[in-house]
Amino acid sequence: MTLKRNLEALHRELDACRACPRVVGPVVHGPPVRSPIYLVGQAPGPHEGDIGRPFAWTAGKTLFKWFQSALGVDEATFRKKVYMAAVLRCFPGKAKSGGDRRPAPDEIGRCRSFLAREVALLKPQLILPVGTMAIEQVLGRAVPLAEIIGVQQRLAYHGVEADVICLPHPSGASPWHKMEPGKTLLLKSLALIAAHPAAQRAFDLPPGRRRLPGLSPTTSA
Repeated sequence: MTLKRNLEALHRELDACRACPRVVGPVVHGPPVRSPIYLVGQAPGPHEGDIGRPFAWTAGKTLFKWFQSALGVDEATFRKKVYMAAVLRCFPGKAKSGGDRRPAPDEIGRCRSFLAREVALLKPQLILPVGTMAIEQVLGRAVPLAEIIGVQQRLAYHGVEADVICLPHPSGASPWHKMEPGKTLLLKSLALIAAHPAAQRAFDLPPGRRRLPGLSPTTSA
């Protein structure tokens, strides 16, 4: 069975999943893209289920502006070239406070097996966790954003060695990426992504061509 067919079969399992009674369906995921880049979001918002794709609302507009500035590619091209996953694939619902509910550990655990299978199939070279919850799940620990945004790490995620470049969540409710040090650190992460061989391969970029001016990529063991 080809990689695409394996991914399509996994997506059919995802679409049929009803394991978490507190979440609001449907399941949201990107297309079965064969890609060296694996993007991990946090969870869909209240609109993504109706639209049928991840990062399809206001936070997504900001995210794709970031990638446009760094890579010179539009949203449609990015979606065709990057596999887009999430810690939780269904909208978790609203919290009593009025914001989106943070997924429970058991809900994250149920979705984790799908991420593990995707990573095993894709064997990505570059993983992009977006937002604090996604970063915690990929790194296996909580880390202040100021220590993890703007650097590149090498680690094993679900048994696959890959480079990891973290991004803050693009939500308008979060001011972190709009003020220092967040603004500068975000630009450093985007420069690292643009300079990475996986991005150059996925988007047919010449080496170094899309590196943001005035920023030197920083790597961390």
